Amino acid sequence: MNIYELSFPHSLIKDDIPDTVSAIGFFDGIHRGHQKVINEAIRRAEENNMESAVITFHPHPLVVLKGEHHVNYITPLKEKIEIMKGLGVDRLYIIDFNKEFSKLSPQEFVDQFIIGLNIKHLVAGFDYTFGHKGKGNMENISEYTRDKFSYTTVEKVSLDHEKVSSTRIRKLLREGNIEEANELLTRPFKLRGIVIRGDQRGREIGFPTANLQVDKQALLPKPGIYAVKVLYNNETYFGMASIGTNPTFTAEREDLSIEVNILDYNNNLYGQELTVEWYKYMREEEKFDSVETLIEQIKLDEVNIRRFFSI
Repeated sequence: MNIYELSFPHSLIKDDIPDTVSAIGFFDGIHRGHQKVINEAIRRAEENNMESAVITFHPHPLVVLKGEHHVNYITPLKEKIEIMKGLGVDRLYIIDFNKEFSKLSPQEFVDQFIIGLNIKHLVAGFDYTFGHKGKGNMENISEYTRDKFSYTTVEKVSLDHEKVSSTRIRKLLREGNIEEANELLTRPFKLRGIVIRGDQRGREIGFPTANLQVDKQALLPKPGIYAVKVLYNNETYFGMASIGTNPTFTAEREDLSIEVNILDYNNNLYGQELTVEWYKYMREEEKFDSVETLIEQIKLDEVNIRRFFSI
């Protein structure tokens, strides 16, 4: 997959770009609905012997339009790129969503980033909008094509009579409803991080943990204890993870830590990158009266997680 990071105006030469069918959208999470849009573009590209593409944007429009300094992503950019590769996309265009870009009229946007990228067919969701203040949409897009490209509108994708959306998935993750979120994503929710040195309390109580430093832009699920799988060095391990403040030891702490106890594994992982797949919320984080009570609960957590994974 070829990746192009573009800003307005971009410097690509249209005649150097092959005829392309492209999906377009922000695609945070790349959930069932997003996949339908992207797969439709790939299918049409294959049918017409063209290249497939995805046009997406970074950072989130809210950063520019509403001045939000920090937006958390279901799929930070690195993971979004990897998922696109896995779907079989030929070209990925990542457009810098800045103030200048946000002020483009619908026609200026289309001229530069659709016609100007030699896109012959565009695929978008029914609620996709473009141009300044979202004045362009899939109902009036015919006014802007200049007869240079055709388009397909993908209708709403629902599950359990409710629209599949990034907003719905964010809510589920914040509620700890990992299983339903995974169903909407069609894959386990993931966090990727580097193992850093922690307080080593886990090792002292018999449950050594890998403390993860994750992308600050990654959306974290609800604090608590989870059943997870850990991907490392082309191997998959079962584990139990904690998101929280370790209130038994650090009652005044406010920032969240992510710690993973990898079952049946005790090697040094400092400095290594781990990918954690989240499968089930087991319980809330608690402050225990004693370390001994905490240890007994962790032992019970391990039993329950092994039972969940049938190991």
